[in-house]
Amino acid sequence: MINDSRTIVALDFAGRREAEALVDRLGDACGHYKIGLELLTAAGPGLVEELVGRGHEVFLDLKLFEIPNSVAGAVRAAGALGASMVTVHAMGGTGIMAAAVDAARGFPGLRVLALTVVTSMTGRDLADIGIDATTDEQVLRLARLSVGAGCDGVIAAPGETGALRDALGPRALIVTPGVTLAGGSAGEHGSRAGTARAAFAAGASHVVVGRAVTRAADPVAALRRVRAGG
Repeated sequence: MINDSRTIVALDFAGRREAEALVDRLGDACGHYKIGLELLTAAGPGLVEELVGRGHEVFLDLKLFEIPNSVAGAVRAAGALGASMVTVHAMGGTGIMAAAVDAARGFPGLRVLALTVVTSMTGRDLADIGIDATTDEQVLRLARLSVGAGCDGVIAAPGETGALRDALGPRALIVTPGVTLAGGSAGEHGSRAGTARAAFAAGASHVVVGRAVTRAADPVAALRRVRAGG
């Protein structure tokens, strides 16, 4: 199988042993993994270093939302580990995102991505925190703010990808979590999930797939199906 780094497998596990077991099962079939807060907290930075040392790309999905100095320090730490991508929260505003971008300059292989609206959120959730906009409107607003702050791209749901590509142009990275197999469960991503075929057709640069691969009886076969479009 071609090792396509555009398809990122999310290592959403509670511990290092389970994550390493999946990486071993996928072997050369996958070269790009996402590590989020749960696994990083449980396993520590050593897992990132191990994966990078084995030739894999690592997307550190930290969703940084702190004062600019703290965000910059975390981004530098991600770069020192060899991560290829790190996320900041666009709702933190220009100051936080610009601090992350500036901190990443010392690590040419590290790209800063801004999370627009978490894929599980709905318009009602936005209203709860005082935002009078639909999710689509808020995603576009934050995406433009992110690119203006110097971010390399954004995180957004599959159904939002087309509008974002039109708004941001051809160079921005658009990474879409919430990717499922056709007919599969959307899980925690709810109505904003979608297939890899739809996301790539709309202009996504990368997709992130989780349970459809990680919980499959044959993860390699499931990953092949995702890459074929679901």
